[in-house]
Amino acid sequence: MLSPCPFPLYILQKCIPNSWKPRITTPPIESAPSLHFNSHQSLINTLLSSITTFASQSKFSKAFNHYSVLKTHVPSSSLAIIRAISALLSPCIAALSPRYGELLHAHIIVLGHQQNPVLVPKLVHLYSSFGLLSEAHLLFEDSSYVGSVFSWNVLISAYLKHGFYWEVLCAYKQMVDRGVRPDSFTHTSVLKACGCEFDLGFGRWVHWCMDCRYLRMRQGVYVYNALVSMYVKCEQLNVARSLFEKMPVRDVVSWNSMITGYACKDMWKQAFEMFDRMCAENGKVNVITWNILASGCLRTGNYKGVLGLIARMRSHGVFLDSVTVLIGLVACSQAGFGKLGKEIHGFAIRGNHDGAENVKNAMITMYSQCKYLEQAYKLFCSMETKSVITWNSMIAGFAYSDRLKEATSILREMLAFSLEPNYVTIVTILSLCARMVDRRYGRELHCYILRRKTFADYLLLDNALVDLYSKSGKILEAQRLFDFMDVKDKVTCTSLIAGYGMQGKGRTSLKLFEEMKVYGIKPDHVTMVAILSACSRSGLVSQGEMLFQMMAGDYQINPQMEHFSCMVELYGRAGLLIQAKQLIMEMPFQPSSAILASLLVACRIKEDLLIGEWAADKLLQLRPEKLEFYVLIANMYSDASSCSKLVNVNTLIKALCMENSSFYVCADALYGG
Repeated sequence: MLSPCPFPLYILQKCIPNSWKPRITTPPIESAPSLHFNSHQSLINTLLSSITTFASQSKFSKAFNHYSVLKTHVPSSSLAIIRAISALLSPCIAALSPRYGELLHAHIIVLGHQQNPVLVPKLVHLYSSFGLLSEAHLLFEDSSYVGSVFSWNVLISAYLKHGFYWEVLCAYKQMVDRGVRPDSFTHTSVLKACGCEFDLGFGRWVHWCMDCRYLRMRQGVYVYNALVSMYVKCEQLNVARSLFEKMPVRDVVSWNSMITGYACKDMWKQAFEMFDRMCAENGKVNVITWNILASGCLRTGNYKGVLGLIARMRSHGVFLDSVTVLIGLVACSQAGFGKLGKEIHGFAIRGNHDGAENVKNAMITMYSQCKYLEQAYKLFCSMETKSVITWNSMIAGFAYSDRLKEATSILREMLAFSLEPNYVTIVTILSLCARMVDRRYGRELHCYILRRKTFADYLLLDNALVDLYSKSGKILEAQRLFDFMDVKDKVTCTSLIAGYGMQGKGRTSLKLFEEMKVYGIKPDHVTMVAILSACSRSGLVSQGEMLFQMMAGDYQINPQMEHFSCMVELYGRAGLLIQAKQLIMEMPFQPSSAILASLLVACRIKEDLLIGEWAADKLLQLRPEKLEFYVLIANMYSDASSCSKLVNVNTLIKALCMENSSFYVCADALYGG
């Protein structure tokens, strides 16, 4: 529990206005109520009504003036005074006016009402609403109403609101120990705290202590929902499902809790089954439910599923909120669905969501990644105020299309507006420089990093710099930076391994790979591509074979297309074409055009016409999109003197050139007119 601290009573007493100390017989003229009343009680009722009205409108000066008048007509111990103070306390919370609250508390102490059962809970609520939980707890402990479940609920609710979940549990235990019987509100609050604390043991104890009649009452659905939510958060889905099935009545919260539980565990089949059942039984599905499922599809890369759900939302008449719009825009960005992205932009405009900064940033990203850079830039320029995230979105948009000049121009414009880029900005441009093998901008940014020295994440920046220097052939600079880094991760090591591999220094890459394991850094699939590629470039066949075989067993990495491609290239460079062909035939999936083209090139270099013709046949069956592959096939058939096949390929090339003008230009360049 929070340790209570003594009240600064002498400070509180200073808050009492002078108008409350002497007896005032006449109120201020501007706010004085009419003095023509038939009876004394009529005057009191009118004053109370005026106090309540002015306080609810946050007109505290007028409310207190009327209260001063009331004090002259009734004794301080009367019920009217209690009602008036109570009416004044609640609006202090709504109006966020702690000064008036302290003033009232001081007055309550002077009048001797600090133990009043009506005022104590309101004072506890007042202090807790302003985050003064120690004061609220002290007030509660000093009162003689710790036996009231209502007072405990006020305190527990305050702790819960401010995220003091452990204090909620302690308060509940004290409450039970003192013999106070919790009600349904108490249980709902405490179970929520158990879920937030992931305290399954305490949650089970609360469940065990709970009176079953609360589950049968009208408020039972709220207690059931709290129980289901608690067990879901504590990953006890079977228990949560059992309780869910026992519920006599379910609301949207009940269904959403179960769907969220399945979604968080990536149990999408059960989540969608629950959703379909909800539609059939409940009929009312709110936008939160749709968003839970759409975000799940987004997390698993099912972008078509996201857009399908949004279409279903529209057909069911569900209004798209800003979260739905964001999810849809991200899905369109990742899948490259530009036209659908424009439609979602239209939904955002009609729903007045297009003004939100995060929505506009998502639109800029969507247009950029869907190759609509002009629209992205227009949207960017139309924004009156731009945060660093907005600038980053536009820079990333140009970077996505490898537009280095435009990306750096936006960065300079950003600096001209006196906005300091963050580490995301710098990493984005450094990564672009690495792809474009442009050291000039990279060095400038490196100097900027050294001068500024106030970035939040230096590891990402250092990784980007190591990657830049490695890819641009400055391996010694990359190594020097690597050596000076205090913290390294698999990204750092992978970049340097790849850099040495590109220089033909495969043995250095292998040494670094072993050091990486010694430091407890586990390689991932990208690291394996880098080390296998290094072995390929350096002709380290046995080492490459050993690493490839160790992937699944030692590193729990299932070989993907890129790893098989590295191995085919390794065998091809070493002239082991039979092994390369055998590996392609044993692949668990269909070989890509690039793998077959790699083998085809190796066969031409090594003059192996038999395997070369086999690779050409396989590549032709895939109908590749690149004209260069057809030229490779034609050259292979020409070398193998397969005239009929050569004629067929040339005919196919001509047909493709007729269909696609870009093919015609490429063919003209490749064949020399």
